Formats: sequence, C-alpha cells, structure tokens
Amino acid sequence: MANHLFDAICNAIKSPDTVFIETDNGTTWTYRDMLECSARIANAIVLRGVAPGDRVAVQVPKSAEALMLYLACVRAGAIYLPLNTAYTAVELEYFISDAAPKLVIISPDAAEYLHNCVFQAGARMETLGANGEGTLFEFTAEQPEAFVNAHRNPDDLAAILYTSGTTGRSKGAMLSHDNLLSNVLALQERWHFSSADRLIHALPLFHAHGLFVAANLTLLSGSRMDLLSKFEVDRIFAVLPRATIMMGVPTFYTRLLQDARLTAESTRHIRVFISGSAPLLADTHSSFFERTGQAILERYGMTETNMITSNPYDGARLPGSVGYALPGVSVRVTDPTTGAQLAAGEPGMIEVKGPNVFKGYWNLPEKTKEEFRDDGYFITGDIGIMEPDGRLAIIGRNKDLIISGGYNVYPSEVENELNAIEGIVESAVIGIPHRDLGEAVTAIVVREPGAKVDAAAIATGIERRLARFKQPKRVIFVDLLPRNAMGKVQKNVLRDTYRNLFVENGSEMQVV
Repeated sequence: MANHLFDAICNAIKSPDTVFIETDNGTTWTYRDMLECSARIANAIVLRGVAPGDRVAVQVPKSAEALMLYLACVRAGAIYLPLNTAYTAVELEYFISDAAPKLVIISPDAAEYLHNCVFQAGARMETLGANGEGTLFEFTAEQPEAFVNAHRNPDDLAAILYTSGTTGRSKGAMLSHDNLLSNVLALQERWHFSSADRLIHALPLFHAHGLFVAANLTLLSGSRMDLLSKFEVDRIFAVLPRATIMMGVPTFYTRLLQDARLTAESTRHIRVFISGSAPLLADTHSSFFERTGQAILERYGMTETNMITSNPYDGARLPGSVGYALPGVSVRVTDPTTGAQLAAGEPGMIEVKGPNVFKGYWNLPEKTKEEFRDDGYFITGDIGIMEPDGRLAIIGRNKDLIISGGYNVYPSEVENELNAIEGIVESAVIGIPHRDLGEAVTAIVVREPGAKVDAAAIATGIERRLARFKQPKRVIFVDLLPRNAMGKVQKNVLRDTYRNLFVENGSEMQVV
C-alpha cells in the first residue's frame, strides 16, 4: 500500500548497506538497520493498539532509536507528537489531555510521575531511554523485521507539533505527509542536498528544525549524518573534518566563534552552514565570515509552515535577510489591519501559501479560521519587508510590535542599533505599559564581560540614529536573556518580569 512520505524515503535509498547514522558513542546504523528497526517498532506499536490516525506522544532523549520511533509512526500511519524534553509534568498533562494519544512514550525516569496522567488520559505507556533501554525496545526485540506500511495519502496527518507557547496555551499544528515531503523536496533543490553529503546533527529531535528539516533531508537524499546527543563545541570540531553540512541555531555559531579553532582551515570541508529557529545577528554573520570565509545561510520557517524562505545557495547571503520563497511557496506582505497587499519596501504582515502550510490547529477550528485569509494565505504573525526582487527581511513579531504615543515601533530596528554599540552582546526590546504613552520602549541589554557601557552611553549612541519615539525610555542590564529550547528570546517572560516597571518607578521618559 502507498505511504506518501515513507515511500519517498525508501525511493531515496541508493543501497541498504549505505551508512545512515553514526552516533557520538560510535554506533553505526545503515539504511538497512533503519528499515528493519522501524519495522519492528511499527509492529510493536500496532500490537499496543495504535491504528492509522491515532496519536503517539513522545518525550524521550535524543537518540537513533528515537528517530526510528518517528519513522515507525510514519509507517504505521500514526500521528507523531514530539514533545520538548524540557516540559514539566504539568505541561505534559496539558499536551496529553489535549491530543488524546493512544500511546505515550517517555524516558524511564519519568514513568513514575507521569503514570497517573497517562492512565487518566486512557493511553498506554512505554519507556525509551537515551541508549535504547526501556520497555518499548524490550517488546520491540520480539517483533519481525518486516512491516506492511499503512496506506497514507498526501493529506493524511503525519505529525502534530505544538507551538512554543510564548503567548497563551500552546496550539497543536497539524502537519500532513505532503506538508513534510513537499518542504523537504524544495529544500533539497534549494540547498543541493545529495547522497554525497554528511550532516552534523546537533539539534533536538522534538522540533521541526531537527526532525523535519535535518533528519528528513538526510533521509530524502539518502545521505549520512553524525547524530550528536547535544551541541558540544569539542564534539563539533571533532566531526567537522568529515562533514559537508552543519545546521544550527544562532547560539551554535556564537559559541563556535568563541573558540580559536574556528578557522578557514577547520571548516574547509563544509560546503554550507545553515542557521534558523531564531534571528541571526548581523555581527555573528560577519564575524563568522571573517574567521572562516563562509557566509552562513539563514532561512525562515515556522511550526505551522515548515520552511518558507531561504537565502540562496548560489548568490549573496545578506545579513538580516531570510532570502526568497522556496519553490512552490508564495509569500506576500500585507497591511496588518486591512489585509491589503503592500508595495515592496513597506513593512507589514507576512502571509504564506503553499503545500508546506499546515492543515490547521488540533481541535481549534475557529482559531484555524482566524489565522487564514479567505484566499488560503496563512497569517504568520511576523512583520517583514519584501524587497523588489522578492527577498524577504523579518523585522519583528506582530505581537512584539510596540505602540508608543501612537507610533509603531518595531523592536528589531531598535535592537539592531543597540547591538552595534561596542560592549553590547545582545539586546531585547519590549513594550512596557505606560500611563502617558500606552507603551514605553524598554531595552533589556547583555554587556560583554568587563564592558563599561552604561545607559548614558547607549543614549548617546542612538540619539542620532533613531527617532525619539523609538529610543528606549529605560535600559535594564542583565547577564542573560531568557530563551526557549530552540534559542528564541522569550519576550513574553521579559514583559511579565518588568510589566510594573513604570508603575513602581514613575513614568519619567529618560533613559536610566
């Protein structure tokens, strides 16, 4: 029977004996191992009652076995529900209650405190640890190495990914087989992936970046990857000489820049460094190029849309730009209020349409309807500018837009100016309630160790570069900015932390 996504994976395998994965403990998996192991797991979960269309919730450590579990769910027609390993028991209770999975697979050390939650949801529970230990593989070992894949059409659901939940309750984005496959094929074309490639995989497997981009691209090109359990600088430098591609979040690249081993020589085997999941600072881009001669390729995507745009493989990769729409994807910029399409160069709401766009939010038909235009474009919530040649730049999130004294302030514009000041590592600009202005522009700033830069120096540095209404009314210095698991700054946390700043300290407008 036809299984839209897994059939494509099988067709990409050049030889079953080709190496697919090498783990950081030295274990090697061939494509034959992948086919046999995923078949055994598929047989096991079917015997545990999983039928096509059932959800399988998974919160386990990163491992090759965890990746085989994802593939087994695809083969069995189940809807894979990966959960962030940092989620607490309380958070997991919400996801399990909302998704109503038939089977929940968690790490062995979480089994005791999640048992009641899983039981109350009417689900079965199995365990899987970082080294394949646990009840799942104890049962899987007894299963045959052949499996008749469930019939799955392009529009059948393959996964539900919950949004990061930076505002309100997380929503489950429903992704179909063709959402995943079409996006991988577009990226494969744009990034020139082939069976000759070897990827450094240091990303989580519970997120679209690590699973539906990095892992699926490897599979759909029949190539090879070094599956690292986590990002460690020493381990990255150990595998760099044998790799051709590295994917990462901006934090990966800033950490590599802190190491003297990062040189043109140490990176000469890599044909492309790719960054996503959070904005890449222009300074990081330029510093990396100066050290290595390599321009990091930044791309843009969302949980709901997979990847939307990418800087070109051949051509200029401009700092601050996320490039052009992927093949088959349509992107436009509109007025956030009226929905009217804007001319090139005007900031507005980014909207996207294409086979990559999700089917809607799980159990939230009204919310789904709100997020789509009548002509099928998804409203991303991101503010951007489209250049005349189709190149896109992201300038902020709509929810992060600050309206101060009746004027719109896009945080990224202010952050770019702050980050250019000597002695500042990074900044986050937020709006804080203000009795006169509605919202006051407030900057949360991280300084370099030992830097003398203070609020007065910042005020001097930006007074000629930003209109007065865009200049921060307060500057707060911190050691670190709060981030989620994928490295995105959690501005909602900052807004909550400092929401009473002007209530408690007055509404004066000077920078302090």
